[in-house]
Amino acid sequence: MISDPFLDDFQKENEKHLRDYFRLLLNRKWLILTVATLSFLVFALITFSKTPLYKATTRVLIEKNLTGAELQGSRVYMMWDPAFMGTQFELIRSYNVSRRVVEQLELNARYKNFFLSVENTEPETLSKSETGTASHHKRTNDIDLIASIIQSGIQISPIKDTKIVSISYTHKDPAIAQMVANAIVQAYIDETLDIKSSLTKYSLKWMTSKAGQEQRKLEESEKKLQKFKRENDIITVENKLAIYPQKLSEFSSQLSIAQAKEKENEAVYNQIVKVGKNFKALETIPLFANNTVLQNLRDRIYASQQNIKELSKKFGYKHPAIIQAKAEQNLLLKEREVEIRRIESATKNAYELSKTRVKDLSELIASTKAELLDMNERFMQYTIMAREKEMNQAVYNALSTSIKKENLTEQSQDLKIWVTKKADLPSAPFSPNKKKEMAQGLVFGLLGGIILALFLEYLDNTVKDAKTVEERFNLTVLGTVEELDGSKDSIETYILENSLSSLAESYRQIRSSLLFSTPDHPPRTLLITSMVQQEGKTSTTGNLAHILAQNEKKVLIIDCDMRRPRQHSVFGITNEYGLSNYLSGNTDDNHQLIQNTQDGAISMIPSGPVPPNPAELLSSKKMLRILEKAQGQFDFVLLDSPPVLQVTDSLMLGQLVEGTIVVVRAGKTTYEMLESGIKKLRDSHINILGLVLNRLKNSHLHNGYYGYNSYYREGSYVSNGNEQ
Repeated sequence: MISDPFLDDFQKENEKHLRDYFRLLLNRKWLILTVATLSFLVFALITFSKTPLYKATTRVLIEKNLTGAELQGSRVYMMWDPAFMGTQFELIRSYNVSRRVVEQLELNARYKNFFLSVENTEPETLSKSETGTASHHKRTNDIDLIASIIQSGIQISPIKDTKIVSISYTHKDPAIAQMVANAIVQAYIDETLDIKSSLTKYSLKWMTSKAGQEQRKLEESEKKLQKFKRENDIITVENKLAIYPQKLSEFSSQLSIAQAKEKENEAVYNQIVKVGKNFKALETIPLFANNTVLQNLRDRIYASQQNIKELSKKFGYKHPAIIQAKAEQNLLLKEREVEIRRIESATKNAYELSKTRVKDLSELIASTKAELLDMNERFMQYTIMAREKEMNQAVYNALSTSIKKENLTEQSQDLKIWVTKKADLPSAPFSPNKKKEMAQGLVFGLLGGIILALFLEYLDNTVKDAKTVEERFNLTVLGTVEELDGSKDSIETYILENSLSSLAESYRQIRSSLLFSTPDHPPRTLLITSMVQQEGKTSTTGNLAHILAQNEKKVLIIDCDMRRPRQHSVFGITNEYGLSNYLSGNTDDNHQLIQNTQDGAISMIPSGPVPPNPAELLSSKKMLRILEKAQGQFDFVLLDSPPVLQVTDSLMLGQLVEGTIVVVRAGKTTYEMLESGIKKLRDSHINILGLVLNRLKNSHLHNGYYGYNSYYREGSYVSNGNEQ
């Protein structure tokens, strides 16, 4: 498996981050444990001071009753109603249900002391009537108060994937809790029935009243409709006009027949007129050709002609038989002519008559249409009145049907409520749960302690580790010095007495870092300073001198802290004559400037008496000359100087030495202080070799070790402790 370097680095950084948090919590374990203990005790006190409460629970099946809908003839749809159960829960928790419980169980009279601790007394000065009124108000007020108490104690929880609901009530008396829990269900059932009954009665009352109004409106509209039909001679069949449309249809049919007959007669008459008196041509017209009389005459004329031909063969034209036959023939011809004239006259009369009929029928249709248009206007008004009557009839029928349905379903219930389990008498208190609440107190205390520890850590802006300092200020941490815990020895003597301790090893690490801090040769003149007092620069100077002297090196300590000198007391030498005397010119042949310490490994120039102008003395040429002479006699020269942020002495001395060491006290020196001091040193072009992180431990500090409370104070040095 191939590893991802980026992922590995991320995991390492994350692990370290978690370790840092764990270390932080471990460092502040006493704070966390204190907060947890206090929280546990507070929760325990509250828990044991609570009054035990008992919970009684009953289970009820609640679902919609679909029987009522089936009775009403409506379709039943099993649709999901998300608001149904929520509505029922609110109804169970309602004030009306709680008040029913109070009234059913007579809690205001029989069990009042279980709910109300203080009884209202009646004033003795009230009259009888006033006393009765006050008693009634007091009783009503008690009912309201107890109902409110019960309402606030009702708990409802649905059982998952069922229509069963758990209804609970909590009280300090188990019997009261059981009694009220069971009564809540009955009160809920009564309330739903009361709501149903009230709604049904109201609906019936309203629909009955409305039905009476609609009945009167219906009767009035029917009377108006009949009166209008009578006044306007409107005859309808299924609310449609019956006479005029029928008449118009019959007249239109007759007109069509008359017009066809007229066309036919006109055609025949025109043929007769066109032929004129040509009888032979007239007889070719179908009307004449099909006439039976003319057909008979034609046959008789033909027979007469044949008879004359036969007689002409026998007799002459003057023979009486021929004369008689011709006379009969002429008579037949006259009859034919008369018949033809009759047919012509009859055809002309038929044609004239058909024209007259067409005209009469057209006039009759036009008058019928006019009458029908007028009737349509009146029928439109009739239709409006009929529609109003139908609407009134429909509303009245609907109300009548609804009244019948309401009467039918008046006693039915919209809900099915069934008690599946009655409340039992609680055998043990429900609250307080002592184990649970005390465990919660412990957990809350631990969480509170952890949050407080993290918050304090967030507010703590002091230096706590070397890596952050190096990354932030781009300076090397020469070494870290752990805090000396649990030892009665001072930090100045501990290294001499415990040369193989981890504390001594810390200063050896600082020595090694100094020896390799410059490329050509180790720095021989060193300035040791800090940002403020009580950071351990004096103890660091002494211990570093001891470590440097272990390699048979000559080490000189110059106490340049003329304001608060302390090196002489650390090494047990006198401070009557020292650096301040030499720099001010007050030399004395009887006093030696450089003094040897008790162990003889280290030499020292004490600060001497406190001068009025330390800065001017330290910036003089004599200070430079004394450093030059010291470098000729000693391998290392260490200058113990005042803090950077409080005086300018260190800024002037730093320009005279090869390197400067800044002592930083873990848990006290803030990043703002360190940033300001380093800026001053860099602005003065001072070579900063690195930092020494002093008094480093796993927990934060609350007390200082430096030895005096204030650096600047009028008068002499005051010590109240050791400085590490």
